[in-house]
Amino acid sequence: MDISVKDLQEAISIRQQIDNLQRRLSSLLRGAPQRPTAPTAAPGRFFSPATRAKLAAAARARWARTRGTGAVAAAAPAKRKGQLTPAGRRKLSQLMKARWAARRKAGGKQKPASRKKGVLTPAGRRRLSELMKARWAARRKAGSR
Repeated sequence: MDISVKDLQEAISIRQQIDNLQRRLSSLLRGAPQRPTAPTAAPGRFFSPATRAKLAAAARARWARTRGTGAVAAAAPAKRKGQLTPAGRRKLSQLMKARWAARRKAGGKQKPASRKKGVLTPAGRRRLSELMKARWAARRKAGSR
């Protein structure tokens, strides 16, 4: 960086002027309350005091429910969702045992062996061969014209 002595002296002079101006400004504003230069709250998100009170009350109610204290917690006990009761589990177990017993009793009646997919039978292979031969013959005939 090439800075001449003259440029350095000018920079020091400007810095001193800035410092003097800042001191004068702070002495003028000494009696006035200082305000931050950056905004404190995010702009565009304003809630009225009534709405803030409702939100705070809802938050207090949620905390009371999780802690299990207060009048809100005693209002409604949490209901179990999506779980089997012991009686339901017993009933389901009995039904499954009856189904398995019926299958064992039927015994030999098993599903017939399913055909493998993607495997051609000899008859299917023969038919496909005939169709392809006919297609090739038609192409040869069209190409010779």
